[in-house]
This record gives sequence, structure tokens and C-alpha cells, in this order.
Amino acid sequence: MRSIPVKESAFAGLVCVMAPEAKLVDIDTGEVKKDRRSGQPMWTVGVCAMRGRDSSVIQVTVVGEPSGLGVGIPVRVVGLEASPWERDGRSGIAWRAEKILPAGPGLTGSGRASGGKEDQ
Repeated sequence: MRSIPVKESAFAGLVCVMAPEAKLVDIDTGEVKKDRRSGQPMWTVGVCAMRGRDSSVIQVTVVGEPSGLGVGIPVRVVGLEASPWERDGRSGIAWRAEKILPAGPGLTGSGRASGGKEDQ
């Protein structure tokens, strides 16, 4: 599957809208999906990606449990990649990142300083 790098600066803001959850292979057994390379568990975080007047909620997968995240917290998404997929007549985009971190004080999810005209 090909991956397309996505610059964090393409978004006006990124906000956690679903706390991190372990990505499951099997809901019935509770088996957690593992990264093929590292063997670490994979986690999914719901992120609202805002751009101008538009926004979308994307499910971003990361290796290892992200810390310091909760609903409503602005975040930074490092190394974000989009991977288009198609299977059995269905299609979509899988989102993956190197890591998801809480945005620092005074920063929006895009890493830009807040408090400007567009933030009012």
C-alpha cells in the first residue's frame, strides 16, 4: 500500500475527539493488533482535522500508547501519512502517524501560535 505524507501545517487545527484505544484484531478475543516491525501494540486516536470552514474526523493509528491525550485537547500529529485502500468493493483512507502529542500551551493542533484574529 502506498503512503502519502501529509504536512501538519495543512490543517488550521487538530483536536483529539476520541481518547486513545487499542486497535483490536478480534473484538471477541480482545486481541490487540501489533506492529509488524516493532511488535508493539497499535493504538487508534480520533482526531478532528480542521481546515478553514471544513473539518473531518480521522482515525489515526500509532505504534505504542499515546500519553497525555483526552477529548478536546489540541494535538500535534508527527509524521502523518494517508494510505488509500480498496477491498471487496469498499474504499477509504487509512491514517497513520509516528506519534500524536498534546500541543504545547499557546499552540493550536497545527503547531501555530494561537490568539490571532483567526482564533477569535
